[in-house]
Amino acid sequence: MSSQYGCIAFTDDVRRVQKNYGSAGFYARMASQGHNNAQVDPLEAREVSFLERRDGFYLSTVSQTGWPYVQFRGGPPGFVSVLDEHTIAWPEYRGNLQHVSTGNPAGSDRVAIVAVDYPNRRRLKLFGTARVVRAEDDPTLISSLRSPGYDAVVEAGIVVAVTAFDWNCPQHIPRRFTKDQVEKLIAPLRERIHALESQIADSATLALE
Repeated sequence: MSSQYGCIAFTDDVRRVQKNYGSAGFYARMASQGHNNAQVDPLEAREVSFLERRDGFYLSTVSQTGWPYVQFRGGPPGFVSVLDEHTIAWPEYRGNLQHVSTGNPAGSDRVAIVAVDYPNRRRLKLFGTARVVRAEDDPTLISSLRSPGYDAVVEAGIVVAVTAFDWNCPQHIPRRFTKDQVEKLIAPLRERIHALESQIADSATLALE
């Protein structure tokens, strides 16, 4: 847990509930680290590697009505870029043209992100502030966010200054695998089956001779 995470997440309402369940003291010590240290902790190698391998994550923005809006953001593995130790970015691909996730930051730039590695049951949560970058405003950035071979229209990029992050516990994360991951796992089995089928066919041929 980064030092600023508790300052953001553990509000008075949250602390009252923590007190009821006996965890207030434990988390108060973590939150005090952030109050005593105004610096934002950097993303380190573990976080960078995790984010850059993802093929999707969940993004929460806040609308002018105060309602949170959660949307899935996906792309090829590596579509999330870590620009520096405090900044991440990704391309905004053309979708259903509602533009809720790209419109909300104009009023409130606060966002939350949950990135999950389902096969390994790992989860990283981030708080940050977002800005939307149009292609005409920074063509170099938008070009750097494109994934070679991925046929999708990039309408903009979202750049997030990461304020805090925390690794979540693996409890209750279901293990899910992509088609490519499953194919890789069963490829040796397919090869073994093919070899056995060939042996059976050869044995049958010899028996008929």
